[in-house]
Formats: sequence, structure tokens, C-alpha cells
Amino acid sequence: MTVGLVALAMAFAIASGVSPQAGLYCAIVTGFLISALGGSKTQVGGPTGAFVVVVAGIIAKHGIDGLFMCTMMAGVLLVLLGVTGMGTMVKYFPRPVVVGFTNGIAILIASTQIRDFFGLKMDHVPGDFFHRMMAFGQAWNTFSVPATAVSIFSIAVMVFCLKYARKIPGAILVTFGATAAVFFLHLSVETIGTRFGGIPSGLPKLAVPHFHYDVVRQLLSSAFTVAMLGAIESLMSAVVSDRMSNDKHNPNVELIGQGIANIVSPLFGGLPATGAIARTATNVHSGAKTADIAVWLLTLTLTVVTDLTFAVEIGMLLAALMFIRKVSRTTTVSPVTKDYVEDSRVHVLQGKDIPEYAIVYRIHGPFLFGATDKFADILHSLDKLPPIVILRLRNMTAIDATGLGAIRDLADTLHASGRSLLLCGAREQPSQLMKQSDFERHVGAENICGSITEALQRAAEVYRRHHADQAASELTTGR
Repeated sequence: MTVGLVALAMAFAIASGVSPQAGLYCAIVTGFLISALGGSKTQVGGPTGAFVVVVAGIIAKHGIDGLFMCTMMAGVLLVLLGVTGMGTMVKYFPRPVVVGFTNGIAILIASTQIRDFFGLKMDHVPGDFFHRMMAFGQAWNTFSVPATAVSIFSIAVMVFCLKYARKIPGAILVTFGATAAVFFLHLSVETIGTRFGGIPSGLPKLAVPHFHYDVVRQLLSSAFTVAMLGAIESLMSAVVSDRMSNDKHNPNVELIGQGIANIVSPLFGGLPATGAIARTATNVHSGAKTADIAVWLLTLTLTVVTDLTFAVEIGMLLAALMFIRKVSRTTTVSPVTKDYVEDSRVHVLQGKDIPEYAIVYRIHGPFLFGATDKFADILHSLDKLPPIVILRLRNMTAIDATGLGAIRDLADTLHASGRSLLLCGAREQPSQLMKQSDFERHVGAENICGSITEALQRAAEVYRRHHADQAASELTTGR
């Protein structure tokens, strides 16, 4: 019941510039197909906020028929990605690009809600960001006190539930509460009925869109954007659901299911659909000061002020250049001195006894975007791991925000299973990046060791403390 109410999706349709029933039809059709044919046992699909700006732009240029054609073309691309095994290639999208794109879309979506939030009287809302904000300013004297009050109260209730009563679904509470308040208090607030004349009853009718060759050529770029956005968001959402359910999704099967759903959705007047992402994109930490922040900021800015496809293209190009720069900066030529040999003794594994309560993994080479799936083997054998996992970074030459996020997620997963993660031997560039973010909050500053020797000593301390806490707990339980 909760999922069904949350998946009403009328708000996405309205924000996209189409009738509310388009969101409902999409939720019904794609929600069933993605769950039935996708590669995740827990993924719930349908229209999402990320598509709002893209859909609105397509409709403004090519009309509703253009949107239906673009959605079906994107569906075909998604099926091809899945059939050819390219689902795993989505991991090569750098995290700063994904986060910048998502943050930029979040700003755009928020800007589209200003009209309804304040109840502004406007016949037309411009499609681009700056003209939209200027139009809001010109219509500012038409704001509605009842609409603003309902909006503020709704947000306050959802924030309260999110912070202090997580078991209460705030969105559902607001849906019923605000509807009841408007009805019984006779508030002069615009509703689905007053603006759209209500929702038609019955199931949607099957209708095949008319394809025009000239329009298809113009829609190729938009179809690629819809397909890639759908692939990224659905697979990111599937990863999150995997962590929550201890499951493992099949990315290629997931893309095939997403593709089929997007091919069928327009036949019933529906919108583009993807897996519903749940706050998985806050990946760049507040204290970081790298080139990764520049990629994120540039992608965010371009997403807001220019074309969405152009923003992703520039972000990917910049990320690729940063990849080359980071790898090249790790290449050094220096003489071997006595001090170097002496300092290296604490890093070598030879002669070190690894206890049974610990296991050592090593990263060899640059750990940048596209390489973060290397932790899959560790996570696959999670139940068989000893209490302490040591990650040796001595031979990791470089790392970026995506790689750092992967280590952070690994630490969170291990901690959730009752295990500890220790890092050791990080070189200059990785070490600096770890200190420039809240990375230490996830791993623990005391668990970032300078060498394997220090890591083994720290492992012994952690194990003794864990053993003592366990004994004390058993003693208390016995009493």
C-alpha cells in the first residue's frame, strides 16, 4: 500500500508539463514491467524527478508525440545496452559527473515547483532556468497565502517525519492531510480537479505513436540522454537496494527490463521510467578541494544553465582529462637511498605474521572511476571474512572521489556486519584526499595506519577490545 501511494507519480507528470494521468499510466505499466523483467528483486520503477527537466524540454521542442518517440528510442537503446553486456559499463561514469548532474537536475526541479509552492498566477512557465526565474519575479505579486501555507506545512511535516519519526511515511501523511485540509476548510488552492478537470476513469487505451524520420534524427541526442540517465539512475538504485536486502542484481537484465518498460510506456500515454533512486548521490564531501570538485561543480552549472546532454559530455571529457593527469602525476623517477630502503621495511609483508582474526587485501595501481567494482569479491564473501579487514594501499598510485567513495562504502558495509576496516600504507596523493573529506568519519582516523606494521598492531588492539567487550556482554547477560 505504501509503495502504491508513493508511486502515484502525478507530481512528476505535472512538473514535466503533461497531464497527471500520464504519471499514473507510467507508474502502472512500467512499475509492473520493471519489477517483472528487471534484474533486481527489490527495484521499484516508474517516473522519477530526474526526468522532469528532460521531458519538459523534449515536449517544448517536439510536442507529446516527440516525447513518446524519444522514450521508445531510449528503450531500444537500453535493451541494446543490456543485450550486449554493456550494463557493467555504466560504472565508468565518474561520481563527480553523476553527482553534479543529479544536483543540477535537483536545482532545476526545485525551480519548477516555485509556481505551485506560492500559488502564482501564470499562464506559461518558461523552459530555461533564467527566464523562468525572471517570470516568477514578474508574477510575484500574485502569490496565494493559502497555497503558500499548505506548501510550508507539507514540507514541515515531511521534514519532521524524516528526522524524528522515520516509521511514519511523511509524503503519504501530507497527501491525505493536505487534501483533507483543502476540502474541509474550503481553501482557495488550485487542485488536480480545478486545473486539469480531474483524472479520467478506467485503464489507458493502447495507441502507437507516429514516427517521423526527420523528427527521429533530431531526437537521437535526447534519446541518448534519456537512456543514459535511466541506466545510471536505475543501476545506482539497484546497488542501494542490494545493500539493503543483501541481494545481488544483474545489471544487464535490469537494463533490458528498463528498456522494455520504456518501449511499452508510450503506447499507453506514459512517461520515461527508471528505477527510483533514494538519496544515493551525495558523494562529494564538503571539505574536499580537488579537481573532482571542479568536475562536479562544472557539471552542475552546465546542467542548470545549458543543455543537459552538453553538461554530461563536458563532464565526461573533463573527468577523462583528470584521469590522465592523476595517473601521470603518480609517475616519479628518483634514486634509491639508504633512508628509502630503511623506511620501506615497515611496509613489506615478508616476515609479518597475519593472525587468523584478520585478512589483508591490496590495491595495485590507480583506483579511479571504472575500477571500483574490484571490491565485489570482498563483498561476495562477506560472511566468511574474519573480524578485521586490512586494505593495503602501498601500491595504490592514485585515487579519485569515485574510488574514495567505494572504500567509504566498503567501510560502512563491513561496520554494518560487525567487522572493522583498517587502511595502511597510503601514498601522498591518496593520503591527502582522505584528509580533505569526511572520509575519516566513516573509517576512523585511528584506523588509517602508515604501514602494514602499524596496521597489524592496530588490528591486535581492535581484536582485544572486541573480545573484551564481547566477554563483558556475555557476563552481563549471564547475570
